[in-house]
Amino acid sequence: MATWRCSNCGYQMEQDAPPNECPSCKQKCEFLDASCYTPDCEDTKTDDRIK
Repeated sequence: MATWRCSNCGYQMEQDAPPNECPSCKQKCEFLDASCYTPDCEDTKTDDRIK
């Protein structure tokens, strides 16, 4: 399961695919895959460098 971050408000969610509309800001936003793919962030499972 991936971690998705809204490019508009920063809301984060874990699901297989990003939604069509952000549940937080109710906008049709671009969702960035903020999942951790490197060992330095495996404890949080989110890559905080993705904003």
